[in-house]
Amino acid sequence: MALSRENPYGAFNFTVALGTTADTSSVVAGFSDVSGLGNEVKFSEYRNGNEKVNHVRKIANVNVTDDVTLKRGVVGDLSLFTWLTSTRTGVFDPRTVIISLLDEKRDTVCKWTLTNAQPKKWVGPTMAAKGGGEVAMEELHLVAEQIDFTSTVQ
Repeated sequence: MALSRENPYGAFNFTVALGTTADTSSVVAGFSDVSGLGNEVKFSEYRNGNEKVNHVRKIANVNVTDDVTLKRGVVGDLSLFTWLTSTRTGVFDPRTVIISLLDEKRDTVCKWTLTNAQPKKWVGPTMAAKGGGEVAMEELHLVAEQIDFTSTVQ
């Protein structure tokens, strides 16, 4: 199968949809950074006592999805903090979060889908009166039960 493109896509065109259980396409605001997209398969070592070779087998078992961090400039929207607040008070509100990578024409080329994502941590901006050239940033750390990667490139 031939690749439809030789050059890799830039990492600067993307959208983040923080969907609810009813609406998976709601884009809250633009994010400047997404990090932590990853998944790890855990392995167990096993060996029968009557094995003819003297080494263990590696058997795949559970897999773990890494925490995903979203960063954006503070825009006065309280939805990220409100989601965290409701989670910490016991409201179960897992969401399907879709991160889409876009090409130069702003067409979606890849998607990462976080299943049953929930907020784990919110970090407010660091403020310093020394220069005035920095943007006030907030972070939202998400946990998810599963991550899936799909490509729309043919």
